[in-house]
Amino acid sequence: MFARPAIRMRCATGLLAIGTLLMLSGCGEAPKPSVLEQVKAEGELRVVTRNSPATYFQDRNGATGFEYELAKRFATDLGLELKIETADNLDTLFAALNRSNGPVLAAAGLVETPKRQLQARFSSPYLEVTPQIAYRQGAERPKTPSDLLGKRILVLAGSSHAEQLEALKVELPELQFEVSDAVEVVDLLRMVDEGQIDLTLVDSNELAMNQVYFPNVRVGFDLGDTRQMRWALAANEDDSLLGEVNAFIARSEANGTLQRLKERYYGHVDVLGYVGAYTFAQHLQKRLPRYEKLFRQAGQANQVDWRLLAAMGYQESHWQPDATSKTGVRGIMMLTQRTAQSVGVSNRLDPKQSIEGGARYFIKVYQQLPETIQEPDRTWFALAAYNIGAGHLEDARKLTEAEGMDPDRWSDVQKILPRLSQKQWYSKTRYGYARGGEPVHFVRNIRRYYDILTWVTQPQLEGTQLAENGAHLPGIDKRKPETDSPPL
Repeated sequence: MFARPAIRMRCATGLLAIGTLLMLSGCGEAPKPSVLEQVKAEGELRVVTRNSPATYFQDRNGATGFEYELAKRFATDLGLELKIETADNLDTLFAALNRSNGPVLAAAGLVETPKRQLQARFSSPYLEVTPQIAYRQGAERPKTPSDLLGKRILVLAGSSHAEQLEALKVELPELQFEVSDAVEVVDLLRMVDEGQIDLTLVDSNELAMNQVYFPNVRVGFDLGDTRQMRWALAANEDDSLLGEVNAFIARSEANGTLQRLKERYYGHVDVLGYVGAYTFAQHLQKRLPRYEKLFRQAGQANQVDWRLLAAMGYQESHWQPDATSKTGVRGIMMLTQRTAQSVGVSNRLDPKQSIEGGARYFIKVYQQLPETIQEPDRTWFALAAYNIGAGHLEDARKLTEAEGMDPDRWSDVQKILPRLSQKQWYSKTRYGYARGGEPVHFVRNIRRYYDILTWVTQPQLEGTQLAENGAHLPGIDKRKPETDSPPL
């Protein structure tokens, strides 16, 4: 008899409680903002990376490196300032990524592995690399995994290569290797070069970039298939930032940004070969010190990075002041008599006059280029004009435009320049025949020498340090994310 009222009372109480909860939830704190919303509210994108030639380092113009340039563009897309943090090792990098109030993104040449899937989430791929076994010239070349047995092998602790070798031990139980968190790829290659270890395992892009510094290092074989590099985000965050990252990578692939960065950092890394790398390393130690002061003085006087001038001098003469070609060009900068007179050089064999004259002539050529050509392409165009002449370069630009490509992009024009030596093409131009392949090699070699000089003449960052986007990029408009740090 009293059951129904009791039930009704309990139902009424329950409804009241639910209503109260709904009211409280409606009047209480707002839902937690997404990761993307938090990042935008802070006004900065915090990125952790490695300090290496392939990722991020400082040169005279400020911060540079493939990963840095890509991250800078992403930050600009989001309307944010970029904050870079460098990690001492890979384990520290992933720990930093997952700590409270730590960086929200890792851009460090990472590949996705089963172990790392537990530590982070990964973006769409943006670069393909191949793991390669490196050994020292003079030793027997390893050709198969079984050739690794009995060798002194060292790899980075926490790296995908350590995981790869650990997996290989299932097939080859006798395989032995060591890991270290106190080294970087450059250290591993140096240790192979000096014979401190027999072998190491590194990615193809980093081996190619560093080959010239270690002329005794050779590639044994590719260990496994091509893999894809990705950015990493904290494991337990929502998808908001990851979605933006993937959309950015897709846009960068579609609009050519990724291709331009690949061409900038990796498109010229293998131009020297083993013999050229060894020779350059020797001349870097023995010849450059004699003329470095002159290059620095000429660079300062003409507002040009002295290392670009030094790279030009090496390409022209291997830093030999009495160099003379069959065509009559002479001196460190290999000036023609006519060019020398135009820039006030009376003695082309005088190192000081030659270097100063070469700097003045380069600036003259640089300033005469069309205003539509912007950095970093403008420097490469100026080098090409320095080599082949402004008239032939303009012919190549017109042919490039006729082919539906961009005449203001060096990556496009360098594809067309070799046509100037083919009658079906040069017959259509104003200035006619030219050895069009020559400036392509000229620019490619100088870029490689310049990259090497930039790396070896700069003290590198140690430990965890911060760098603000644009903090030391004088003259670079932050609103133009396509612009790489120029040598001018």
